[in-house]
Amino acid sequence: MRGAWIRGQFMFKKLSAEFLGTFWLVFGGCGSAVLAAAFPEVGIGLLGVAFAFGLTVLTMAYTVGGISGGHFNPAVSVGLTVAGKFPAASLVPYIVAQVVGAVAAAAVLYLIASGKAGFQAGGFASNGYGELSPGGYSLTAALVAEVVLTAFFLIIILGSTHGRAPAGFAPIAIGLGLTLIHLVSIPVTNTSVNPARSTGVAFFADTAALSQLWLFWVAPIVGAVIGAVIWKVVGEDD
Repeated sequence: MRGAWIRGQFMFKKLSAEFLGTFWLVFGGCGSAVLAAAFPEVGIGLLGVAFAFGLTVLTMAYTVGGISGGHFNPAVSVGLTVAGKFPAASLVPYIVAQVVGAVAAAAVLYLIASGKAGFQAGGFASNGYGELSPGGYSLTAALVAEVVLTAFFLIIILGSTHGRAPAGFAPIAIGLGLTLIHLVSIPVTNTSVNPARSTGVAFFADTAALSQLWLFWVAPIVGAVIGAVIWKVVGEDD
């Protein structure tokens, strides 16, 4: 009985860490896009938003990564499961915690953003293709970008956390990897590689973002699986 209670407490801490990490990712990354990217004369622009997303992962990976593993992303959890680095029994609870954290962050961000006179949600940092793509990129282009970039994101995660890599530096590699991913793909899809991130803000966007949300679940998860398989072939010790 006591053992079950201890295991339950341990899982609660892990899920709480995933909630907090995903909350920070969405609030910091999407918040920078909604509140600061186009601020008159001193806006941070695309480069600033890309670094904001990378910094959210870097900071929370160091802060709570030791508790939960620092996934903050359903696609990462799936990829790590495929790679044999994460137990399948914990997959659904992790994904639920991540999505709840993302939605909570988007709600808080909406509350803040709507405090400005004349506020209009617009795209609200949501992801999209076609008419909802920042650069007008097609469904095919969006699909390929999200699959390829998520695959490489998983390879970066698995490689930087491998025993061969210098200890303690994985969050830096992962955070900078996510920054680079945003620098490449913000014009294409506004960058997802994270179904929870896409889901949270889609609920508050004043566009058809929810109707395109399927792509930002399917493509990152497929990409994560591909990345995990590649790593198992190329990067794992025989």
